Amino acid sequence: MIDETIEEIREMQTHSSSVVAIKATRALAELTEREYAAIDDFERALEHNVGALRRSNPSHASLHNAMRRVLEEVIGASTTVEGSMATLEHTIEAVVEDIERGKREAAANAAETFTEGETFLTHDYSSTVLDAIETAAADVELTAYVTEARPRYLGRKTARSLAAIETVDTHLVVDAACGHFLPECDRVVIGMDCIVENTLYNRIGTFPLAATANRVGVPVTVVGSSTKLIDEFRFENEVRPATEVLLEPVEDITIENPAYDATPVELIDEVVTDEGVQEL
Repeated sequence: MIDETIEEIREMQTHSSSVVAIKATRALAELTEREYAAIDDFERALEHNVGALRRSNPSHASLHNAMRRVLEEVIGASTTVEGSMATLEHTIEAVVEDIERGKREAAANAAETFTEGETFLTHDYSSTVLDAIETAAADVELTAYVTEARPRYLGRKTARSLAAIETVDTHLVVDAACGHFLPECDRVVIGMDCIVENTLYNRIGTFPLAATANRVGVPVTVVGSSTKLIDEFRFENEVRPATEVLLEPVEDITIENPAYDATPVELIDEVVTDEGVQEL
């Protein structure tokens, strides 16, 4: 299960960083099904697999935090293998519950910020943003512009989800058209991979979107769990395969395909987390 989870994370089969953290944490339960001669063997196995899961996507702050917490709460907590296994099982459930609660409460807080007849633009795929919109749409009618989020077109997944909500009028647009449609929007609503110090790291295309919104006077709202606001984290961008951009091989062209970009927080108007709304 651990190896399969690592491969799934590497291949970006799971897009939500919160879901990635939950799956990685739950995968560690496999270690409680193995046999160990001594406590040291168990702890070495835990450290090895936590490290492997963390390296599967070093850009995810949620994953980093979850794996760090597991180690902190399990290593040295018991003098027996059985005791350490019990601690690991308890920690897994506690970590997952905290992630799910943070995600759930952030979505609930964000839902309260939507108003009747609001038009917004969103980018990429954020399960927390989708939950917020679905909750809000139970009481208000909304219009959504969704960018495709090339080259993996994750925005199309978002658009399909929104189109299934009767009270959301959904429009899918190419990324480069955001400047054309932003003047029609009341604000931009996006998720986040993480905010480290004064920089928002999120799916590629976020920076030009936020910069354009700032230029035309459209406010930007970022939504996510407070665990994604982190100080002690070295963000490592991921370079995706060139085949996501061009399937056929080409000569004399270097294809650049970074997964994330960095947006200065001064381009953001507010951050909505499980702890409330923070204006910047």
